[in-house]
Amino acid sequence: MSTTGRRAGTFCLLLIVALAAQATRVQVFRKDELDHNPANQRLTVRRYSEPRGNILVAGAPVTGSEPTGGRYAYRRTYPDGGRYAAVTGYSSQTYGNTQLEGIYDDLLSGTDPRLASWAVWDAISRGRQPGGDVRTTIDPAAQQAALRGLGDQKGAVAAIEPATGRILALASTPTYDPGTFAGTSDADRQAWDRLQADPDQPMLNRALRQTYPPGSTFKVVTAAAALSAGVVTDPDAPTSAPYPYVLPGTTTALPNDTSACNRPNLSLRQAMINSCNSVLGYLGVQVGLPGMVAAAQGYGFDDGELDVPVRAARSNFDTVMDRSQLALSSIGQYDTAATPLVMAMVAAGVANNGTVMYPQLVDRLTRGDGTPIQLMSPREYRQAMSGAVAEQVRQLMVDVVEQGTGRNARIAGATVGGKTGTAEHGEGNSGTPYAWFVSWAKPDGSDAVPPVAVAVVVADSSASEVTGGGLAAPIARAVMQAVLKSR
Repeated sequence: MSTTGRRAGTFCLLLIVALAAQATRVQVFRKDELDHNPANQRLTVRRYSEPRGNILVAGAPVTGSEPTGGRYAYRRTYPDGGRYAAVTGYSSQTYGNTQLEGIYDDLLSGTDPRLASWAVWDAISRGRQPGGDVRTTIDPAAQQAALRGLGDQKGAVAAIEPATGRILALASTPTYDPGTFAGTSDADRQAWDRLQADPDQPMLNRALRQTYPPGSTFKVVTAAAALSAGVVTDPDAPTSAPYPYVLPGTTTALPNDTSACNRPNLSLRQAMINSCNSVLGYLGVQVGLPGMVAAAQGYGFDDGELDVPVRAARSNFDTVMDRSQLALSSIGQYDTAATPLVMAMVAAGVANNGTVMYPQLVDRLTRGDGTPIQLMSPREYRQAMSGAVAEQVRQLMVDVVEQGTGRNARIAGATVGGKTGTAEHGEGNSGTPYAWFVSWAKPDGSDAVPPVAVAVVVADSSASEVTGGGLAAPIARAVMQAVLKSR
């Protein structure tokens, strides 16, 4: 072979080696980068080439997929419209995925490695398994009762099974239909724009992602803290709370909403039945800041990583404040703010003998044929109080329902404990008050842990009189009834 031929052959060989090296670099080392490049539509087209797995409630799908006849072969559907939007979130070909749709996107879209029948071959062939399913803990009857009770009012409901932490209802109103913007058409974009511009914020998950001053419902926490700290040893004994109670370091008396509270030395039981600000504010100061902070944090306050698995907004109880601010915080005002989820955890902790369970929205993850790939087990969150204190607080909450401001929550054939709250807000307390109710219920004669605990907030209502007992308690009653009937 001539010198020229050898050189040409060598040059061609080098070109082949360079080409192989470049192909290896692109296909192996830059694979993830190129796969996720916004300009690369291959993965997106492939993702929507098959029906998506489903999110299930009581074993029945509340999501679906329908053929489009377009480039993206399937789009997400929501047969129940907005009924479960606060549970599922949305899956949109244009705007991405949120909540359960987002957290379990790999499973639902079939790309989760746990779905693979033979992981090595799937990795080589880059094959895709059918999407898996997410089975939730939601009770459909409780969810429907929550939405029906809220109606067109702005508000939220969270219901929990106290012994396990399973979330039985998670409702937020006004709600929205995630299916209206699941695709890529002009109609989908217009639906999204309307929702984004809506001043009522229907896409805000008020049960998990919005905090409100809890008002007098927080008095359950303060009562438990006072009993745990020994500030109160007998709920029927005088508390030594003065009237009027002047906020420490000020000349301002803490007002009450009823004349029944306008006496000194009321017992804790009388103060809870009549929701006396002066007594509970005083008791919070007697417990002291460290004790009140510890009590609040036992139910989930100040936890910025409360995942159910959707992350809840951080509920707040200040850790630095003076005694007058502590008095206000102890009756659910000042900077105290809570999600309905955390206030449901308060009621659930009382019902479960002082043990607060980690709230749990998902029961299991499965393949499309129902074969489990992950089972979720109940987990203890914290021991918020002793069993003896929890028993005392439960009776105080029963007294509120039987004799006090929570009468609208009574259920025939059941024992119900609750606490109302009407939280003022806005500059100079000029805003429409938030109406709250937290509660639990169990069948009469049962010694078991109550099967349901509920928190309700009505954040905006056209009612002429806004009170927790008038607006929120009937909603809680309906949710509790729905759960009790199914047990």
